[in-house]
Amino acid sequence: YGMSAAHKKLPFGSIVIVTNQNNNKSVVVRIHDCGPFIKGRIIDLSYGAAYLLDMINAGVVPVTVDIIELGKKKSSKKK
Repeated sequence: YGMSAAHKKLPFGSIVIVTNQNNNKSVVVRIHDCGPFIKGRIIDLSYGAAYLLDMINAGVVPVTVDIIELGKKKSSKKK
């Protein structure tokens, strides 16, 4: 399974550490999509990342997100 995530504000390609606050397990993921669009949620994780954080059964858990590297912002050039 992939190790990726979606975040509303971080640029695509950003690399972050996500830590499950319930068990202190962490994973490194790359931001590849925009979201989540549900109030109160800050990040959506791929199945592989969620599995390693032991959050599959819970679905939603409190996490911290620490930035390792910001991705490049998309070009705003108009054609």
